[in-house]
Amino acid sequence: MSTDGLIVVDKPGGMTSHDVVARIRRLAKTRRVGHGGTLDPMATGVLVIGVGRATRLLTYVIGAGKSYTGTIRLGQTTVTDDAEGDVTATVPAGQVTDEAIRSALAGLSGEVDQVPSAVSAIKIDGQRAYKRVRDGESVELPARRVTISRLEVLAIRRTEPDVVDVDVDVTCSSGTYIRAIARDAGLVLGVGGHLTALRRTAVGGFTLAEAATLDELEQRAPDVVNLPLDAAADRFFARREATLDEARVLSHGGPLTPAGLTGPYAVFGPAGGLIAIVSERDGRARAEIVLAPA
Repeated sequence: MSTDGLIVVDKPGGMTSHDVVARIRRLAKTRRVGHGGTLDPMATGVLVIGVGRATRLLTYVIGAGKSYTGTIRLGQTTVTDDAEGDVTATVPAGQVTDEAIRSALAGLSGEVDQVPSAVSAIKIDGQRAYKRVRDGESVELPARRVTISRLEVLAIRRTEPDVVDVDVDVTCSSGTYIRAIARDAGLVLGVGGHLTALRRTAVGGFTLAEAATLDELEQRAPDVVNLPLDAAADRFFARREATLDEARVLSHGGPLTPAGLTGPYAVFGPAGGLIAIVSERDGRARAEIVLAPA
């Protein structure tokens, strides 16, 4: 059985995030595997996988900021806001200027209220939005506040007469849909738009530089974890050292005296092992999750 910890996977196109989890379960020889933030089948790049006790860290990974590179095609609208869906409308975009494109994208950055793509994993009355759309329903999702801290145009390409392809680099908060940026840019410019390529380059501090392909993981199975639990927590959180008495109290769910650290943060015992993820409130440092072995 594989060590508890995280794996940074370079997800290939054509696989769901669940497909990757299923593969890692086989390689790591454990059922206790999860992922830290869904990537659409079309998308590639950083997918953080948790194994064993490290699956409990994934809630923090899901909430981390993310970076992407992608390609927006102007001039075509699709039902899914990406290349996976059928084209629903075409408007020649060849006359849209580079200046107008840059201006439209600049207006979509910062703190914005973004309407998620209708074909998404968001649940409506207990059912995924994408299933309702595929069943023929018309779905309208409420806007949600997201932060797009960087939306940089890398290139504007005009290789076909009626469409314009725009390569972008995006850094954003969790919950941002890059497909929705493509859709909204097309709406602003009056020609429609959708996403034709997407690669996630970072999740929090985890980047493509340390990501392994599934083929690479296959070759070293079952030793697939590249960030053991303690190292993963040390990378992702601020660190606090506990005394032996504090470690004993915390490992049984008891509170510690606050240290004035902005939480959540990781508390390590005298021997260096991770005990818990802690946050401070009401004059106490309390465990959000206890990870010390039973």
